[in-house]
Parts: sequence; C-alpha cells; structure tokens
Amino acid sequence: MKFDKIKNKGQARLFESQHLEMLTKTHPLVIWGMYLPVIGYMLYYSHSTLGYSIGKVALVFIGAMLFWSFFEYIMHRFMFHFSSDSPRLQRIIYVMHGNHHEYPRDKQRLFMPPVPSLILASVIFALMYLFMGPVTFMFFPGFMLGYLIYGSMHYAIHAWNPPIKLLKPLWRNHHLHHYKSDEKGFGVSSAVWDRVFGTFFDLEVEKEDKEKVRQLMFEKKRENTPI
Repeated sequence: MKFDKIKNKGQARLFESQHLEMLTKTHPLVIWGMYLPVIGYMLYYSHSTLGYSIGKVALVFIGAMLFWSFFEYIMHRFMFHFSSDSPRLQRIIYVMHGNHHEYPRDKQRLFMPPVPSLILASVIFALMYLFMGPVTFMFFPGFMLGYLIYGSMHYAIHAWNPPIKLLKPLWRNHHLHHYKSDEKGFGVSSAVWDRVFGTFFDLEVEKEDKEKVRQLMFEKKRENTPI
C-alpha cells in the first residue's frame, strides 16, 4: 500500500463510530498486563497439572518464541502487504497495517487492541490445540511472548535510537522499510528471516537519511521551561 506522503501528525480515522474507533487503540502496557498472567499460568499448568518436566516446558516455550519470528515475517510480508484490486481487501489491509505506514507516529496502534486481540488469540489457541493437544499449554505462551517482544521492539524502533550498536542494522532495516521500499525489511523483532529470504536491505549501499528517520520517530513532548 503506497502513500504519497508520510503524515507526521494525527492518526487515521478507521471507523465512523466513536465507540469502534476507541477499540482500535491501546497502550503496550495494557497488552503486556493482559497476557503475562496467561503466559505464567499456562507454563505453571503445563508442569504442575499436565506433568511435563521443566526442561521440556522450557524447550517447547523457547521453540515457540522462535516460531513466532518466522510467523511475524510471513504475516508482515504476505498478509500486511498483500496487493489487491478489491476495495474491501484494501480496506482490511489498511485497517490492519496500512494506517501505520501512513501515520508511523501513531503510537496507539502498534499493538492489536484488547478486544480483537483476545478474539484472535482465542482462535489461535483453539487451532493450536486442535493440532498439538496439551502441548499447546507450553507452546502458546512462547508464541504470545514472541508477539509481546515484537510489539515492544516495534515501539522501541519508532521511539528511540538503538540502545547498542549491535541493534542498529535492525533499526535501519525497519526505517528503510518505511521510507525506502515496503518490498523489503519485513522483520521487526529479528532480521534473521530477511537475511534468509534475501529481503534484508544492503546497508552498505543504502545511505541513512536522518531527516526521514526523524519523521518516523515519535514526537518528544517538550518540557515547559520556567520564565
């Protein structure tokens, strides 16, 4: 979904209804607060009630986190940037992800809001349980923690400079995805799959445009200085 210009102020209006519009916004801490207890309980349940060893719980949990990074890449590349002539599909894609490209400074829409998030998480859990049975109680928490890390990394990339030099390529890869080409740079929490599938930007060739990067960063609130 292409936009002639990135909008540095405001946010997209997704629904005419004010009540529906409110349901499209959230804060990262709300989503962390929703899912951390679920993650903790499921891991405890896996060991104490289902009888899985701590080692197996940890192994499946970590494996699920790694699986999330692949799932994140596939979703971002093939669903969030799906090209279609259908106005209905274009509308769905815009609501899911396109509005973020048009309004990258909108910090209220970097996580899926609570109501649709709970519905989708319930569907995903049910599908996992259908295929994996009780193992889902170990796998689903890792998958969800992967999602929480992804959302938080996305927030951090738009909010701050990379905290360590090692993470700068990941930051630049996402910034270039926004202002250079949305046909590359699909990894957010990890650049592994971009490198595997050849969609990582060649950072040796691409020059860093600090002004365009600034336009993608959240605005800092100016402190009132005493007169």
